[in-house]
Amino acid sequence: MKFSKLVPLGLTAAIAVSLASCGKTDTAPAATADATPAFDQSQIKTALISLNTADLDTAIAACTDLNGFVNSKWLKANPVPNDQTTWGSFEILRERSLEVQHALVQQAAASQAKAGTVEAKIGDIWKTGSDEAKIDAAGITPLQPQLDKIAALTDTAAITQYLRDSQAVGQGVLFSLFANADYKDSANVIAYVGQGGLGLPEKGYYFDDSQAKIRDAYVAYIAQVLTLSGVDAEQAKTQAKAVMEFETRLAKASMSRIEMRDPAKRYNPVSAADADKLTPNFSWTALFDTLKVPAAQKFSMAQPGFFGEVDKMLADVPAATWQAYLRFHTIDDASPYLSSAFEKANFDFYSTTLRGQKEMQPRWKRVLESVNGAIGEGLGQMYVDAVFPADSKVQMQHLVENLSVALKARLEKLEWMSEDTRKKALEKWASFTPKIGYPDKWRDWSGLETNGDSYLGNMQAARTFNYRFMLNKIGKPVDKTEWGMTPQTVNAYYNATKNEIVFPAAILQAPFFDAKADPALNYGGIGAVIGHEMMHGYDDSGSQFAANGNFDNWWTDSDRAAFTQRTDQLVAQFDGYESLPGVNVKGKLTLGENIGDLGGLTVAYDALQMALKEDPKANVAVDGHTQDQRFFMNWATVWRRNFNEGELRVRLNTDPHAPANFRANGAPSNMPAYAQAFECKAGDAMVRADDKRVVIW
Repeated sequence: MKFSKLVPLGLTAAIAVSLASCGKTDTAPAATADATPAFDQSQIKTALISLNTADLDTAIAACTDLNGFVNSKWLKANPVPNDQTTWGSFEILRERSLEVQHALVQQAAASQAKAGTVEAKIGDIWKTGSDEAKIDAAGITPLQPQLDKIAALTDTAAITQYLRDSQAVGQGVLFSLFANADYKDSANVIAYVGQGGLGLPEKGYYFDDSQAKIRDAYVAYIAQVLTLSGVDAEQAKTQAKAVMEFETRLAKASMSRIEMRDPAKRYNPVSAADADKLTPNFSWTALFDTLKVPAAQKFSMAQPGFFGEVDKMLADVPAATWQAYLRFHTIDDASPYLSSAFEKANFDFYSTTLRGQKEMQPRWKRVLESVNGAIGEGLGQMYVDAVFPADSKVQMQHLVENLSVALKARLEKLEWMSEDTRKKALEKWASFTPKIGYPDKWRDWSGLETNGDSYLGNMQAARTFNYRFMLNKIGKPVDKTEWGMTPQTVNAYYNATKNEIVFPAAILQAPFFDAKADPALNYGGIGAVIGHEMMHGYDDSGSQFAANGNFDNWWTDSDRAAFTQRTDQLVAQFDGYESLPGVNVKGKLTLGENIGDLGGLTVAYDALQMALKEDPKANVAVDGHTQDQRFFMNWATVWRRNFNEGELRVRLNTDPHAPANFRANGAPSNMPAYAQAFECKAGDAMVRADDKRVVIW
């Protein structure tokens, strides 16, 4: 029952931001009708990260390794803390955001807010989640009614009914079902269903020889969870093996992360009647009736082969195995909200065994994550009211405009693009919608019922409420005012069907954005992020969506071939990066983000040159480095990051972003402007040979 984290189409590495210069303003929407006390900035204890010449490692030449030159000293002095799996600019800035949120939820919990208000709901989740003694005393009891339902499943009809009923309250284990814009009619929302059901990070974990130890540990974890829930130890071991065999069948029928990057493989419109023919043991018509959503005429069933296999499993897998599978995943998903024995077992496998995290994070952070998952935008209202300055939004709008001008100039001059395709590319450019800071319309939380009794109960109520909110969009026009991230999220994203670029409030701080910084730092920081998100509209996936957000080919065949030839070079570049001994980056998996980095940094550099021409007085050296040098140096500062080996291994298999050190070096090594800025010569590691240099946008 863990709340799944949104995976944005754009920059998904955690991008946290400082709040040092923020203050309460009249222009930010108030969280509630009640006056909110001004936030005490002294509660932010984590220090900022910014470009500092004292951090530079002059023993490493910028022409050899930009990341090493800018970051190596800092990285050596700042290993990953025991309660983290990565540590760098993103994580430190996220810590600052969490410190603000922590103070706000404590304030809400202590406010004696009127029942039904956002503060009261946040306070209920916070207080019940913080009462560890009460949670431990309850043990498995809060989940027992669900486990009893699973224990009563004896045949296919009962199992399919259970799957429908659990899906209706947002507890779908076997597959995902969600609302999204219709790829072919992006103004309207349809239902999408997709593969799921796996406990390991990606299908390769079930087959690759290199993951054998992880598989063994996973089977042991399944047995441990079942034993903790009351299953006899020997039976639990037998059931755990059966669950692993069950998931392995699902994995064989699943698509890989690389395959799923193709929008065509995520969209397969069918009617419920046609889908019923594919899965005679599972009625989609009955499912949509249970969900009470108008999806019978058209929904997207991506990965029909996966659902065909699920249908076979409904017929030939014994009911006892289905019970074990559903029992395990029900407990596993609820573990963060159950007693410490379940929570620790969950942490030991997913965080320690898989990712190398040595210590559990303090309880306040774990509960705060639950608050964000349950009522994140409600907390976001409080966050914006407390710490987001109006002038940040104004200055950000100016930067977006400058990047937009620079991007247009690039599109107009592309030598390899025909006029027919260029016209469509410029139409898409003209239709970009930027969103900055926070939503213009806040979400209504009335209807979410919380209490002071049960942590799990509150989280289940929030999950059902949020899932129903999402289901209610099906069959209706897309609400373009909605955001896919909360204001306090340390991230940014691009949405292809809305053709929008979105920058939550929490990213608008150093090292990305600083109103007092010289132009190079802002353009090498948030400017490159803006450019990155814009370029997602033209990456290998986003470029398949037109200006109106529809999945529609607007390219000539020759232009698409020229584009692919260039992106194949970028695939080869990142395939060549060895991240761990014998383990290289997957260039196809990371292609979209690498296109975003290369195009975004290139456009941001162009915009910097425009800004310096407008204000020649700003084109001065700072701390002995030119504006061009500081631009690239701040880009590297953004990607300052250490990884645990376990975390890095998981990301190399699952993350569409390359490791941070390769992002720091990858794009600049393709840019003549970088070589010129640092007076690098042909043959230097940061100067790619002409036949290897990647030029796309």
